[in-house]
Amino acid sequence: MHSVLIVDDSDINLTLIKALVLKLGECSPVLFDKPLDALEWCRGNVPDLVIVDYMMPDMDGLRFIAAFRALHGRNEIPVLMITANDQKDVRYEALLGGANDFLTKPIDRVEFSARARNMLSLRTGQKFLADRAEHLSALVDERTAEIREREKELIFRISRAAEFRDPETGPHIQRMAHYSRIIAGGLDLPPETQQLILEAAPMHDVGKIGIPDYILLKPGRLTPEEMEVMKGHARLGHELLKDSRSEIMRAGALVAISHHEKYDGSGYPNGLKGGQIPLFGRIVAVADVFDALTSERPYKRAWSLDDACRYLEDGRGKHFDPLCVESLLAGWEQVLEIRQRFRDEEVPPL
Repeated sequence: MHSVLIVDDSDINLTLIKALVLKLGECSPVLFDKPLDALEWCRGNVPDLVIVDYMMPDMDGLRFIAAFRALHGRNEIPVLMITANDQKDVRYEALLGGANDFLTKPIDRVEFSARARNMLSLRTGQKFLADRAEHLSALVDERTAEIREREKELIFRISRAAEFRDPETGPHIQRMAHYSRIIAGGLDLPPETQQLILEAAPMHDVGKIGIPDYILLKPGRLTPEEMEVMKGHARLGHELLKDSRSEIMRAGALVAISHHEKYDGSGYPNGLKGGQIPLFGRIVAVADVFDALTSERPYKRAWSLDDACRYLEDGRGKHFDPLCVESLLAGWEQVLEIRQRFRDEEVPPL
């Protein structure tokens, strides 16, 4: 059903044009004898065709067309202007001012039907293309979301592959990633950046895939030589991920190489200090250590939340970025919710 707006100060003309519009079929005429009222209606409604007279009080047809075209999304709506026979200059001005076509008085029924049908056909084509574009856009968004979900699943599985070789758990990955987003939110980072760190943080230890089992699974304290090999997982993770075309993978590479740096410059692998450490690395350092402290492992008991918080506070400005510590603690209710949602399975003794 097409909506046809008719604007004319003459009741007789309104009645005549309404009758002609109804004969077109599948048309719903909307009548106004005051152009200002018609314009107000157009602010909340989008007609498929506008038929407007030139000679009207308060606002003539030319001014009405200009005001109508100025409304958002009304540039493409067909407009048919009605003028007198001797108003050739007005017709030219109307065409230049935004009218698509015109009719002269007295209105010829056959000519009106042909011109109106042509303009409604034009409008039908516009709506079809708009719907098609919207459908294609929605389809692209759907496919993009599917690809992104598969990418996230792949990233999680890669991260789990590293964790399977380490006495940590899948819930650890989930918790520390969500803690990282809490910190990012506390730092007022944009929502898309918060989402990015949530998806990139699980790859922090992916480089452990390249660490020999005799070191990675050693139950006792590592020798200095073995510790140097273990520290190499930061560079290995970075090398594995850095050249990816995926933004998430590249962010993961940044996290991998920087989450063991310390705020005072005593960390590894590059001994970066303060703001030299990428922000993602500073965020994940707090999230990862906090979860490691508060999680039970075969080789250790879980720390209490109070003890873990004191450890973070004591490490402000030394191990940790003070603002990142502050952001985690400020989101304490969310932290507790994450701990409840992603609980470890029972941990067997070593």
